[in-house]
Amino acid sequence: MAFIFRVNMENKTVKKEAVPKAYASLGGRALITRIMVDETKPDIDALGKENKLIICPGLLGGTICTSTGRISIGGKSPLTQTLKESNAGGIVSQQLCRIGVKAIIIDDCAKKGEWYLLKVNADGIEFIDALEYVGKNNYELSELLKKRFDPKSGILSIGVAGERCYKAASVQVTSTNGYPSRAAARGGMGAVMGSKGLKAIVIDPPTGFSAVTYANKEAFLAAHKVFVEGVRANPNSGVGMPNLGTAVLVNPVNMFGMLPVNNYSSSKFDSDGVKKLSGEYIAEKMAARGGRVGHACNPGCIIHCSNEYVDENGKYVTSGLEYETLALCGSNCGIGDADIVAKMDYMCDDIGLDTMDIGAGIGVAMEGGKASFGDAEAAIAMLQEVNDGTEFGAILGNGAESVGKHLGVKRIPTVKGQAIAGYDPRSLKGTGVTYATCPQGADHTSGNLLGAANLNPIDKTGTPEASFGIQVAMCTMDSIGICIFASFCTADDPKYAVALADMLTALTGESWDVDRMMGLGVETIRLELEYNRAMGISKDKLPDFFCTEPNDVTGAVFDLTDEELKSVFPF
Repeated sequence: MAFIFRVNMENKTVKKEAVPKAYASLGGRALITRIMVDETKPDIDALGKENKLIICPGLLGGTICTSTGRISIGGKSPLTQTLKESNAGGIVSQQLCRIGVKAIIIDDCAKKGEWYLLKVNADGIEFIDALEYVGKNNYELSELLKKRFDPKSGILSIGVAGERCYKAASVQVTSTNGYPSRAAARGGMGAVMGSKGLKAIVIDPPTGFSAVTYANKEAFLAAHKVFVEGVRANPNSGVGMPNLGTAVLVNPVNMFGMLPVNNYSSSKFDSDGVKKLSGEYIAEKMAARGGRVGHACNPGCIIHCSNEYVDENGKYVTSGLEYETLALCGSNCGIGDADIVAKMDYMCDDIGLDTMDIGAGIGVAMEGGKASFGDAEAAIAMLQEVNDGTEFGAILGNGAESVGKHLGVKRIPTVKGQAIAGYDPRSLKGTGVTYATCPQGADHTSGNLLGAANLNPIDKTGTPEASFGIQVAMCTMDSIGICIFASFCTADDPKYAVALADMLTALTGESWDVDRMMGLGVETIRLELEYNRAMGISKDKLPDFFCTEPNDVTGAVFDLTDEELKSVFPF
């Protein structure tokens, strides 16, 4: 039987609660949003005691279904001031599901100067003094905790960025290779964790039988077989990503004028720079150096889109070097060298930072005269300033908008305070609509329309409707706990979405169909929008420069009107 752990950081108490009936059919983003709406007021201080840090798997978490090891972490964002859910791969979701945890709700804040670890197992949660770990970053911290506890423990942790409550701070998650290289990075959940005096959460490796039970396991296996066929048949999840990871996107995104270059002032990057950021180049280098391409970031995933990046001496640098990091920390900063971006990725994971907001922030800083585009040494020095806590380091640690305001830069690529992703919205207008209208800020994973059938990427026709559909679908996937890459096949053939619903039926014993499943996304987005409106957050708009400066490859501008953007959500 699943349960909820409720932790009070001020009183150092833990309650083990039954799952309310209203929450039983919710998971991931849907559950986080519902708890926040039920238990908080929209005007709370995101870094204050009234905010919550909520950690929960998705509805299919802990099952044998492929790619369902995503862990959702959320609360009110200090970066966007909206509700926020950020999710990551790694081993934590499966470990929590195996011991029956539906969610961990962390309330209040520890007393000033106090820091704690939470050690979690099926019997309860133990508070452990963590003062000796304060000031340590994620890689060192992870090694210390694995030595102290069990080396197979799943760990959620923050580095110094989270301790200082920088608004672009991430929560790092243990990957399948044992490194803290998976990041719930968007929206500053690391800052929320730091505000509570919580340095890390350590989950004991489960022993014995899993707490996950199936109403009809035979039916679950049959539906899963169909779904796996779809994942393997899709050219992205079945071929491109297993072979090259998400870096497979670099060449096609560049080809169609979508790659951000020099703080989105261009989409023309020199051919050598594009080559040295590409998935093909990385795979070739890793094969020669002894690195790894094509392994899973969470247990049981068949896509295997992750990697282990090593230097020319075969020494580990980072894991999970993704397209977004290559684009935002690479070409967006004028840097065309995967070795440099890998080092930046490691530093962000170690310090505990969102590579997207930080890469965008460095690009803004370069435009503002802090350094020249392409100056890799300066980019790394800026990251070191975040680590060291300098005045500018704190500004950068608070994200791209913070940097732009400090330096007086007008071209700041953010929406609701959060940096956009590595796709120029002038050349990919459907994704631009998602950036503008997503209730959580500019999240590409909330509805990326890259490669969408029946849409011309530089034509606005049909984009509001398409963005609505994809945002609902992706919110649903974030609630189920399934990787969006595995969900690609549901757009190929409706039978694969039916298979997902059939697995929910076979797991829970309740009747699920695609309409009910997608209803999770509709209702969650509706609640998030209501929360935003109560806060007075209603600006669904891209920065003006995207609307006035043509993309230098496609010649397009983002030309959707305010009325067209308002039409996206019919509620």
